[in-house]
Amino acid sequence: MTTVKVETAPNYNVIIGKDLLADCGTYIAQVVKPCKAAIITDDKVKGIYAETVEKSLQGAGFETVVFAFANGEGRKNLQTIEAMLEFLAENEFTRSDLIVTLGGGVVGDMGGFAAATFLRGIRFVQVPTTMLAMVDSSVGGKTGCNLKAGKNLAGAFYQPKLVLCDTNTLNSLSDEMFACGLAEAIKTGMIANEELFDICAKGNCRQNAEQIIEYSVKFKAKVVAQDEKESGLRQILNFGHTMAHSIEKLSDYKIPHGQAVALGMIGICRASLKQGICSAELVERLEACLKINSLPTQLPFNAEEIYRIATADKKRKGNKLTLVLPKIIGDCTLQPMELGDVKAFFEKAF
Repeated sequence: MTTVKVETAPNYNVIIGKDLLADCGTYIAQVVKPCKAAIITDDKVKGIYAETVEKSLQGAGFETVVFAFANGEGRKNLQTIEAMLEFLAENEFTRSDLIVTLGGGVVGDMGGFAAATFLRGIRFVQVPTTMLAMVDSSVGGKTGCNLKAGKNLAGAFYQPKLVLCDTNTLNSLSDEMFACGLAEAIKTGMIANEELFDICAKGNCRQNAEQIIEYSVKFKAKVVAQDEKESGLRQILNFGHTMAHSIEKLSDYKIPHGQAVALGMIGICRASLKQGICSAELVERLEACLKINSLPTQLPFNAEEIYRIATADKKRKGNKLTLVLPKIIGDCTLQPMELGDVKAFFEKAF
């Protein structure tokens, strides 16, 4: 078992290991005095893990209720958030109570947003059950939901009290869902850790999942501690994401986030090669790494379509977007661009 401290205000721990769900109540009670706890999850995860989590919380002295919504990115909207908030109000939750998010990135993002907004903020704990949520979305305090105009356009920075990553839950993931999480780990390798990249590039990553999660969380914790609200350095974590969010939106979210990140990364790298920013070897190594992990490498939409959606991205500042561009594996740079230059740059991805 590994514990990573995230030094934000306030600090919290990310605990990574096996068999954590059955004892989650004990871990949570160490940071939150037993109170009323709402387990927020989706209907798919509820049938697999909610009973175990609820039993553990009750055993530690918590009074529990469960809110489950339909699984999928299509439910990541304000209507679902409204239903969560009404549920909390109907069950008479107060600021001394707790939300426990149990599931993947959609559950964690929305449950965290509900926690940030209900009564102007109640405590919450993240219990991610997917590789993507463990290596990325459960850490760092980004919460939110999608709007019709784009992904994650409503949200708040709101840190959890604790994150519990039970790696046993990865056994229930399909190979496709596991690979989606690896895309975020590969991203971390590309921007900061060649050793992590090389682990992912060998394939068979399930056997190294705990190490991959640890490397990813440690780096993200380091970045978030320096730039919690994404005013500077934290933007480096967006490598590939401007294109990725456009691809998700254009596919009506039929292309999952991890696959879209893979496509965004390879697109940015191909464009960077033509700009003389990175080498052909870098592009070849990334493409091989994505393929061995069953992630896509051929962009399904053209530059004009991707650019049109990207102009509504939350990372836009006035007439500029900041892109994360690769120099070598393990080192990327932030490059602010005028919107016209962004469009021309995207065209080089094809």
